[in-house]
Amino acid sequence: MAVVIAYGVLLSFVAVRARTARQFSEFSLANRSLPLVLVFGSLAATYVGPAFSIGFVGRGFKSGLLFLGIGLAYSLQNILVGLFVAPRLRQLKGCHTLGDAIGQKYDRKCQILAGVISVGLCAGFAAVMAKAGGDVLRSIFGLPHWSSVIIVVGITALYTTFGGLRASVITDAFQFSAFAILLPITLLWILCFHFNGGAGAFAEQASLATNEGIAATPVIEIVALLVAFLLGETLIPPYANRALASKTTRISRNGFVLAGCFSVAWFAVMVAMGIVARDVITLPQIEAMTPEGKEIEDFVLLTLFKSTMPAAGYALLLVVLISIIMSSLDSLLNAGAVAFTQDIVKPHMNLKDEAALSVGRSATIVIALTAAAGAVAVDSIINGLLICYAIWAPAILPALIIGLWIKRPQPLAGILSMSAGSIVAVTLWVTFNFILHGKTETEIARIIIPALAAAVLAYVAGHWIQTNSQENQKSKCKVQD
Repeated sequence: MAVVIAYGVLLSFVAVRARTARQFSEFSLANRSLPLVLVFGSLAATYVGPAFSIGFVGRGFKSGLLFLGIGLAYSLQNILVGLFVAPRLRQLKGCHTLGDAIGQKYDRKCQILAGVISVGLCAGFAAVMAKAGGDVLRSIFGLPHWSSVIIVVGITALYTTFGGLRASVITDAFQFSAFAILLPITLLWILCFHFNGGAGAFAEQASLATNEGIAATPVIEIVALLVAFLLGETLIPPYANRALASKTTRISRNGFVLAGCFSVAWFAVMVAMGIVARDVITLPQIEAMTPEGKEIEDFVLLTLFKSTMPAAGYALLLVVLISIIMSSLDSLLNAGAVAFTQDIVKPHMNLKDEAALSVGRSATIVIALTAAAGAVAVDSIINGLLICYAIWAPAILPALIIGLWIKRPQPLAGILSMSAGSIVAVTLWVTFNFILHGKTETEIARIIIPALAAAVLAYVAGHWIQTNSQENQKSKCKVQD
């Protein structure tokens, strides 16, 4: 208890030192003043989250090195975004959000639609984080899950509401330094004092788990997971905000590249923990810590900590896990609030800076409440993220990427692409999940690939229709002249 309270006081001190945001530009983009160390640390802290910590340990336990290979698709995505996309995004003038960028490239209607999608997906991602935070806090205090969710979301919303992006980034960097050091040390501790055997025994466990995972996973599912991890988190609003808030284009590029490289090492550590857990703990131990109706893979890491660490160390590591979750949650709350203000409210009314700041703060609270309410519907961390991935990639990426790279993107193409991608993805998810009762990971290919294809085809159709229409109008004008 003392360890938890001490860490909470320290985190609060860091958040207070970050200062209250007094302008909307400070709330949304920290006045575009973030140095490389904060961009890198905040990106890493944001993406690590519960999926890439708790979730990856559970998958390492279940399928060995299979998920390490899948995770590398995410690492590649970060590096590619850093090299080719983030610099182009940062070069745009006056952008606070992805919606702003899409609005500059297309028109205001496209910006509003992108804003609606961004806010909805931020709330969905935040619900997954809230669920994970509730699981960890419940393990510490034995509280009901709903009250644990409210505590985690409430504390995160408090400092994010007043401090904005700067408070989010500075606390993220602090939390990143804590878990980037402590979790690898924990792996070494378990290997030295609890794991039976050396490198040969580890290789044997890894081989056995990987073979089991490959045998149990259809090829189409592996392909779909690779696509989901390659595209599903590409420039989601919190990442885009980091790119836009960096001091320079160079910092934006290098921050993403470094974060991508770090993720390779992080995934290796998390999967290794899952493999080690196969030898150190038993399935009945994990089941004993898993609440009824929840996936046991989400509780492998908690069980491993409890079985191998002294009481103070166990409490500290649980607090570190909460900090990992809060790092992702605060970024999502801030990004969703900024998108709501900049992309949905501002296009309809001329807001003064003070009013925009108030709207952003209010939106932070509303999105936090929505995430807390939605957390009860999340059964598994990885599955929850896969659903968000399956919607985000087709809804936004074709219009965004093509718009950044071609000279004259057509507004109709952007509208049709975002609409088709969103509608097809949501329709397929509802069909497979609620009507056919399919497994999320198995059906992800039947969602993300057709939805991406629909979004691209809709973009091509919209571009062709509007281009032809413009050419016909020019021809008529020439004839009249």
